[in-house]
Amino acid sequence: MPERPPAAAPGPPRASHPPCRLALGFDFGRLRIGVAVGDAITGSARPLCVLSTRQQRPDWDAIARVITEWRPDALVVGVPRHADETANAVTEAALRFSRQLQGRFHLPVATIDERLSSWEAEQRPSKPGHPRGSNSALDAQAAAVILESWFNHQRSLASCAMLNP
Repeated sequence: MPERPPAAAPGPPRASHPPCRLALGFDFGRLRIGVAVGDAITGSARPLCVLSTRQQRPDWDAIARVITEWRPDALVVGVPRHADETANAVTEAALRFSRQLQGRFHLPVATIDERLSSWEAEQRPSKPGHPRGSNSALDAQAAAVILESWFNHQRSLASCAMLNP
């Protein structure tokens, strides 16, 4: 039986969020929403599917089916911005989508800057059945890039916290 770690030194209370093991990432768009699934332990993600919107609104039934099937601990939404960090035409819609996800599914929802995620997705090798340049493949692959970026960001924050307790 493994030994318990020593008790933590007294200090300010810490948030008691359960650890994230499985997360779903979303590349929000007005016509399609790319979805990826990722493992927080390995920091890796893979494209899962692309959901079509209905009259430029999320298909909440389809999103609910994906969440029910995968039972993630957290959701991550990529938020697009211009290179100078100003909002673009889709920024507010992506933020609204993230708030609606949280309100509907009562899961932690994080947002992360998604600049260059589509470019990075285009650079990755395409999978059989998803020809390079296919919007379906690209949206789901961009969701995987978004999710991996978030995992990397979380690891970076954890490393900083360990260095500066």
